[in-house]
Amino acid sequence: MTGTLTSPTSTELRHGPSGALLETTAPKDNGGDGSRFSPTDLCAASLASCAATTLSLYATRSGIPLTGITFQIEKHMTAEPPRRIAKLVARFRVSSPCGDEDFKKLVNAGKTCPVKRSLHPDVLIEEVWERG
Repeated sequence: MTGTLTSPTSTELRHGPSGALLETTAPKDNGGDGSRFSPTDLCAASLASCAATTLSLYATRSGIPLTGITFQIEKHMTAEPPRRIAKLVARFRVSSPCGDEDFKKLVNAGKTCPVKRSLHPDVLIEEVWERG
């Protein structure tokens, strides 16, 4: 992956293997215009995306039917310096005709995603897992 600062508050990121392009901009509350994902937005979105992907991979490997996953993620920043993510609140809706035991296995798999395991323990993570 490579990146370039394109303005005082924005970057352009390129994924090496695919060439996919992603742009970031600082949020309004930190001097940017909020027109794109901020770097901390990407961190929050990465957590939810990783959990959904990890759950889906587990379902495929385990033969548990999965018809879809949707999610919402809220990012809460610290009020006082140093500026950092204080809390992430993730809500997942998992659509599967599986039974209760398999649903618990899916949720447990989602909770083991590498991004979650990589975040500092000071970042509070609240998760809600629902059937969809």
